[in-house]
Amino acid sequence: MPIDVKLDDRIAKIKVLNQNENLLEIMVDDQVYLVDLMHNDEGTFSILENNRSHNITLVPSTKKKAYTAYTLYNTFDLEIIDAESRYIRNRGEGVLAQSEKKITAPMPGKIVKVLVETGQTVTKGQTAVIISAMKMESEYKSAVDGVVKKVNVKAGDTVESNQVLIEFD
Repeated sequence: MPIDVKLDDRIAKIKVLNQNENLLEIMVDDQVYLVDLMHNDEGTFSILENNRSHNITLVPSTKKKAYTAYTLYNTFDLEIIDAESRYIRNRGEGVLAQSEKKITAPMPGKIVKVLVETGQTVTKGQTAVIISAMKMESEYKSAVDGVVKKVNVKAGDTVESNQVLIEFD
């Protein structure tokens, strides 16, 4: 499964294609690299790629899955944006911020229960749908007072990331 890595303002999609101990074939965006990756001591990594050596030290930040990356000449802010962190970021406090007029799935999952129906009046903060993802059930709530325009899912449906679940007027 690919992950996104944010390095300062750049986001790269990274996928491990093959691994044999510390020898990895990875894809960064659409470019394939063969690397020898060694974890030397706490937070320090040695990477050999195309006969070039790179040493990187990762120092954890106060945010989960965020680091400061130090190389010989540069310092970068690095954040790992995997399914779990994307889910947590999008979940917020149960009210999705993508749009006040819809609730979308933050990651792949399964609909446990739909608590609203088309035409129903809802209040801001009212739970509209419950999704099971990553062995957790999460409630998603209406961000507005309004009327349910359309319910696109039912209990038992499998959903993908960014799939629109419920729309509001």
